[in-house]
Amino acid sequence: MELLQLKYFYALAAAQHVTRTAEQLHIAQPSLTQTIHRLESELGVKLFRTSGRNIVLTEYGVYLRDKLEPVLKSINEIPEELHALAGERENLIRVNVLAASNLITDAIIEYQKLRGDVRFQIHQHNEEENSDITVFTREFFRQPQNKGDRYYIFSEEIFLAVPKSSPYAMRESVSLSEMSDRKFIALAGSKGLRSICDRFCMQAGFRPDVIFESDSTSAVKNLIGANIGVGFWPHYTWEKPDEGSMALIPISDPVCGRDIIIRLHSDSADHAEAVRYFKYLTDFFDRLKK
Repeated sequence: MELLQLKYFYALAAAQHVTRTAEQLHIAQPSLTQTIHRLESELGVKLFRTSGRNIVLTEYGVYLRDKLEPVLKSINEIPEELHALAGERENLIRVNVLAASNLITDAIIEYQKLRGDVRFQIHQHNEEENSDITVFTREFFRQPQNKGDRYYIFSEEIFLAVPKSSPYAMRESVSLSEMSDRKFIALAGSKGLRSICDRFCMQAGFRPDVIFESDSTSAVKNLIGANIGVGFWPHYTWEKPDEGSMALIPISDPVCGRDIIIRLHSDSADHAEAVRYFKYLTDFFDRLKK
């Protein structure tokens, strides 16, 4: 069965008049008749019978009409629904945040102040499907499947955070190997940063003794400030700590840092709002260094 056959049948079933239906469909009467005959031949049943000068549905025709009614109604609604969906999608930006969540949140808030009609869908999935923009570190990097993806790379130094009362607080720099016997405070849930910092410690010849993990940067700061342990602190993507509680010391060996990568997916290259936000986001990160 072809959709056109079914549409012709449904129109004829409603009017039950061949000439009138052909006029409504803007086709020749023989073309309508031949289409119905082919449909009946394919189904192996008669769908209409003559009644005087008119035609009426057979029991098979009634059955087919009733079956088709919700199906054709649904099909006819598709263009309008797609148009509405396109309108919603036009102002929706899907962002997959695997790193720098605090900064990305700030950027989203600022962007919505500028363009209040834009909506954001934010998620955290290692799989990057159904995203316009993904923010991640190199630890999450995968070989791009499409060369049309656009990238922006933001590099930041990672400091050693120590209590203000620590003798290291006045140092201009520190070798990470000096921390081999120290207790570490870490941010829970930040797998990318944790793996980066663990790798730096391994390069310095030790495995970090993480005694506590918190899902709050403020809690990490307070615990370090209370002389419970030391920790790692990204330069830009975490809030700047107040100077009274702890100090940030550059790490001289190994040099510690990470790259935040912002990817605009090739499938969203024609999504004007996603492209506009990608540009805003890259400018937002550039301003951090000024």
